[in-house]
Amino acid sequence: MVEPIMVITNNPTCREKLSDRYEIDFIDGSAMDVLKKARDYIHKNHRLLTHPLVSGVKPNEVPYRTVIISKTTENTVDVESLNYIEMGIHTTQKFLRDYGVSHWSKKVLDDFSVVDYDLIRYNL
Repeated sequence: MVEPIMVITNNPTCREKLSDRYEIDFIDGSAMDVLKKARDYIHKNHRLLTHPLVSGVKPNEVPYRTVIISKTTENTVDVESLNYIEMGIHTTQKFLRDYGVSHWSKKVLDDFSVVDYDLIRYNL
């Protein structure tokens, strides 16, 4: 990425591997908490730079979520960013409501952490 960015994540691997190069807003919470925090930033005129549901994995199955937003702000709310984040929140809520939260072993959680990191790393 050419412009200054901020990384919003609940993924410890992303925090560990990216914090020396990027500003990290680490969320001690769920993937939904990450999406809502990103929406808060968008309401403060930041732009969404990655899709909130970047992977093909169902949002109720993965406990980690990482979103990249602009570090600088615009003069107004970016409507496209707001639409994308709202869609991501709505889709995640639907999957959580319809299918519940998946429970995984520590090994699988570690694998999901690496997958989330790899997906976001290729967007940097």
